[in-house]
Amino acid sequence: MTESPPEAPAPSAAAGLAERFGKMVGALSATGDFGTARIRVSPDRWVETHRTLAEHLPFFSFLSAIDWAGEVAVGDPPEGDVEERFEVFTRLSDVSKGEGVIVSTDLSKEDPRLATLVEVFGGANWHEREAHEMFGIFFEGHPHLENLYLPDGFEGHPLRKTFPLLSREVKPWPGMVDVEDMPTTENVEAGEPEAWEEGE
Repeated sequence: MTESPPEAPAPSAAAGLAERFGKMVGALSATGDFGTARIRVSPDRWVETHRTLAEHLPFFSFLSAIDWAGEVAVGDPPEGDVEERFEVFTRLSDVSKGEGVIVSTDLSKEDPRLATLVEVFGGANWHEREAHEMFGIFFEGHPHLENLYLPDGFEGHPLRKTFPLLSREVKPWPGMVDVEDMPTTENVEAGEPEAWEEGE
């Protein structure tokens, strides 16, 4: 009697979602790492990808970005090589089915531009304005790409790794925390000594 070979483990639900939606839009990659479905597409397919996925994942949660950089204004630089780029990503879902996916794309540091999603998801409007303000990413076709938080005349983009934060220069991140000693029976100033005696 021969034993049958062990079955390959079934892919996780997240990996299955990523593969399904990734094939649907011609993604560059699709993963289910850490239980999160994630697909990566090229910048020129950004809007088309979201338009296709909107039929299956109609709820737009958010858009944000990451500055992948080897150079930092304050603090220790990252270990190892870092592929210099901006990564822009969105979260789309279908709450009735409990399905969701993160869609991401990479932009060059020299000229970070990406087509707006406002015509596909109206909720992308303020998210793109925030990413423009904080990272300096230009969303082509956006109807009103103006600052949300920073005052007029503010220079720079605070969420770029090269942006110097004065508070971190004055006190290194994450900063020292002043902690007072715990009260003891010898610490009369902390209260009445007998209140701190064991058993009371």
